[in-house]
This record gives sequence, structure tokens and C-alpha cells, in this order.
Amino acid sequence: MADQGLVKATACAIVDKLNKGEVTPLDLLDVLEKRIAEVDGKVNALPTLCFDRARAHATELMKKPAGSRGLLAGMPVPIKDLTNVAGVLTTQGSPIYKDNIPARSDILVEHLENNGGVIYAKSNTPEFGAGANTFNEVFGATRNPWDTSRSAAGSSGGAAVALATGMAWLAHGSDMGGSLRNPASFCGIVGLRPSIGRVAHTPAAAIDRNLGVQGPMARNVEDLALLLDAMSGEHAADPLSLPVLPTSFLSAARSGNKPKRIAYSPDLGITPVDPEVAAITRKAAQRFAEAGAIVEEAHPDLREAHECFHVLRAFDFALSKAALLREKRDQLKPEVIWNIEEGLKLTVEQLERAEAQRVAMTARTLEFFNSYDLLLAPATIVAPFPVENRYVAECAGKKFDNYVEWLGIVYAITLVCCPALSLPCGFTASGLPVGLQMVAPPRGEARLLAGAKVLEDILGVRGTTPIDPRPPK
Repeated sequence: MADQGLVKATACAIVDKLNKGEVTPLDLLDVLEKRIAEVDGKVNALPTLCFDRARAHATELMKKPAGSRGLLAGMPVPIKDLTNVAGVLTTQGSPIYKDNIPARSDILVEHLENNGGVIYAKSNTPEFGAGANTFNEVFGATRNPWDTSRSAAGSSGGAAVALATGMAWLAHGSDMGGSLRNPASFCGIVGLRPSIGRVAHTPAAAIDRNLGVQGPMARNVEDLALLLDAMSGEHAADPLSLPVLPTSFLSAARSGNKPKRIAYSPDLGITPVDPEVAAITRKAAQRFAEAGAIVEEAHPDLREAHECFHVLRAFDFALSKAALLREKRDQLKPEVIWNIEEGLKLTVEQLERAEAQRVAMTARTLEFFNSYDLLLAPATIVAPFPVENRYVAECAGKKFDNYVEWLGIVYAITLVCCPALSLPCGFTASGLPVGLQMVAPPRGEARLLAGAKVLEDILGVRGTTPIDPRPPK
């Protein structure tokens, strides 16, 4: 029997063991299958398992000598249920696709598998990734392991919970309006939204869709960097994709490079924030001073973010989902219908205005990074909320106009094309995790990962996961 103690090991340590031949990919699959059987019934993070497929792939990989199986060396990775895996149920969290088994994997999955990743599960997501609370009509709700009465956020909620509970060492996620960063914050793990094009994926609906990107999730910064290395690289089928850099992201994370000047903002000037969340993130940001950095309260001017994102996101929904509205309206959740209809009502003038706002905000943000190495802010404006609440309706006395407005602190960063991650930075008085959003200029992942590792060391937050799911207090 494989050692269940491996559940607590870092991904970097596991890959080292794989490369030395101390464990096999099949051993790791045995460990995960046992762990999932023990805990997933309490949290519902990985509703679709494909261990037969995983073992067949692992067996093929093991025909190559240890040390020559790619960056991941046979490491198991779950794929978010928005992304196609050949021969595996891929529902997108929608009743429309409850029986959908794609014949071909997304190029992201093919790339991971070519790099030694072994796909063993699909992680739960809200319908079409819409809404930052992971529940759907196909599989139900994913629960936060720190308190199973709470939300895991979304839309990469299943991935974050799998990591936090030891059902994964690394996980794939995606992010449009914080879908990697919110669950990372709520579950006490690390999630990175990379720059546009950093991770190639199969285009759908439009070649140049760029609000949403694919990215890595892990329990610590080094493991995150390892998965980003394995996910990165250009592919002809994704014309926006970027080539691999000469220096690995893992070596960047380990470089010890320290930022000299940091900006912290509790609200980016655009949103209410829970006072406890603001206090925890501010305290964490100020600890960069221990690494010799100057920390100041500042943020770029992002005042158009709400209007701009509302329009561009609605347009994206119309592009990608209008046909479903015409043909399967009765099977779509209300929030998705609203989003598509908002997109179909848009005028060219509204799109012109939103694109101009995005260009202006991005230019101001680039100018801001001439003065600061990193921008820090809360990754979410509230602590994990009750799982039965579909979304956050108000915060600090302000009622929101729609179900996505509470995500302004993350989608503003999406709009200005910056890589951003959520780093665990503390806990509320009731013991729920809080994430610090760390932002670098476009294509600045190396700088971002180096800074995140420096702060992670100062905060001493590594090793707080995995945990066993905890019942409500």
C-alpha cells in the first residue's frame, strides 16, 4: 500500500520522489483514491473520477525511465469541469451537458499530459463558471472544508477544496472575474491568474477572447510555480499563446528577489470591503517591510471597472452562449440567462465605450507600476459566506446591483491584463481563511511569484493545508 502520509507532502517533493523512482504515478493514484473516498462525501469537490483512464496513462508513462517523464513526472492533476478531457464526462455544471463525453481533450489538457500530468478527476464548478459560488443542478454544492456550512467560492471551487483537503497536490483552474483567486482565498490555498496567453487553451466562440484565462492552483507558491511551468508554452491552435520563457517560474519563485516598493489598497477605490478582511490583509501587506520594502497605501485609477466589466462580460456570454439561450433556455440558471440577455441588448456604442475604458485603465495601471513593484489588495471583500447564499448581496452596508458586482476587487485586475494571485495571509476571528491578492504588471509572473514566496516565508502560512473537513462551529 502507498503511504497515506504522502497526502501532506508538497508537489515539488512528490515530483522529486517520482524522478528518483521512490514512488510511482500508480502509487499516487492509490493514495488519492483512498483520500477521496474518505473526505469527498463531506465537501463534494471532485464529482467525476476517471481512475481507469489515469492508471492507463500512468502505466504508459512508467515505460519511460524515471526522470524523463516531463516536468510533472507522473503527478496526478484534476481538471476543472469547464474543460474537455477526452472520454471523460464534462458537464460545465449544466444539465444541458449532463451526459457530454467529449472525443477530444482541450489543448491545455494535452499539454499537461505531454508534460507528465496524469488526469484522474474533474473538479466541480458552477454552471458555465458563472457566479463565485460553486453549486450546480448536476452535482450540487461544493462545501468549504474550513466550515462545511460555508461556500468555497468559485468558479474553481472544486479545485480549491480538493487541494485544501489533500485530494490533490496541484489543480487546474480558470479565471475571468476572480474564479481562481476567490476560491483560493476562501479555502486557504494559492491560485494564480496568469497573463493573457501564458497558458494555451482551445479557443471557443472567438479566437481573441481574453477576459478568461487558465491557470494553476496549489498549496504553496513553489508548487504553484511548478504547475505554471508545466502549463505554459505556445500552441499554434491558440494564436494568443506565449512561448516558454528562458528562466523557469519555479526558479523565479526560489530566487529570493525582493520587491522594493509595494502598494496596498483595501478596496482599489471601487468597492466596499468587510472591515475584518481589510485589517487582516493590511497587516499582511505591511509585513513586507520585514523584507526591506517600502509599503504605501495607493492604487491605480480603476473607476470605470464596474461598467466596463459588466459590458465586456455580458458580450462574452452572448458570444459563447446565445445559441444555448435560443435552444435550451429552460435548462439554464437565472444568472446565466440574465448575463446572455444583457449581452444581446448591447449596442456597438456600449462596446466602443467599454473597450476604450479598458485601454485607459490598463494604461494608467502600467504607469502605476513605474512607481511600484507590486500592488496588494484583498482577494475577496468578505470571508466565506453561507453556502446556500447564491452570491454576496451586500457588504459593509452597501447593496450590490447584480450578482457579480461583489467581485469588483478581482475583475478590475482582469480588465487591466495583469497576472494576480491569492496568497493565504491569515484567518478571521471565527477561523476562516483570508487571501491577499498580489498583482504584478502584465507578463510579470516571475516578479509576482518571487514576491509571493518572500511574503509566504515571512507570514509562515505554508503547511496549514491539507485539512480534514470541519463541521460548522
